Amino acid sequence: MENIKFTPKEILQKEFKQKMRGYDPTDVDSFLDDVIKDYENFQKDISEKDQQVDQLNAENRQLKSRIIELENQVANNTTAVKPNESLDSQSSRQEPVQRNEEPVENVSNMDILKRLSNLERKVFGESNN
Repeated sequence: MENIKFTPKEILQKEFKQKMRGYDPTDVDSFLDDVIKDYENFQKDISEKDQQVDQLNAENRQLKSRIIELENQVANNTTAVKPNESLDSQSSRQEPVQRNEEPVENVSNMDILKRLSNLERKVFGESNN
């Protein structure tokens, strides 16, 4: 709002010098009245938008702090899955399991087959083996 040169009150109080062949004062006054109304509407809209921005920024800060709080809570309550841990022991937990984003380099084919076997048993049941 620092770019605005005139307030509605300044526009209303502005007086122009009259000359012999100048503009019709009633036309100028009527136009300035419309400009004043527009200024007032713009100022009202801007203040409403500023309030909305402040409200959204506050809500954004609350949500960000809640995300951090939840991430900390998850980090404190979960552990990484051990390669030899069976799915049956994992399913008994109520807590979410933290997934490693980086691939594990020391996993052998046997470990993968064991996990696959455990997964098949869990999905298809024990009777299909």
